Amino acid sequence: MQRQGQDPEGEAAPTRTAPARKPAKREPFRIGQFLREVRSELRQVAWPNRSEVINYTTVTLVTLLSLMVLIFVLNYAFAKGVLWLFKP
Repeated sequence: MQRQGQDPEGEAAPTRTAPARKPAKREPFRIGQFLREVRSELRQVAWPNRSEVINYTTVTLVTLLSLMVLIFVLNYAFAKGVLWLFKP
């Protein structure tokens, strides 16, 4: 069975070097072309309607409030537990 990087006789295969390529010539930055491309990309975005924005905002705020309450309760419980454990 032939290993990778070896010829059929089992000896190391000669390494090949890729021909040197010239770096691509950079085009100058054109602000007008950039703005046209940005505008065309923004046309492809699926923008949410008003009801979707309200639903997403409500879900985000409820999740945030729930996590705040959870972290507060855990922090309070651990603080009381540590104070009870190390009471004088």
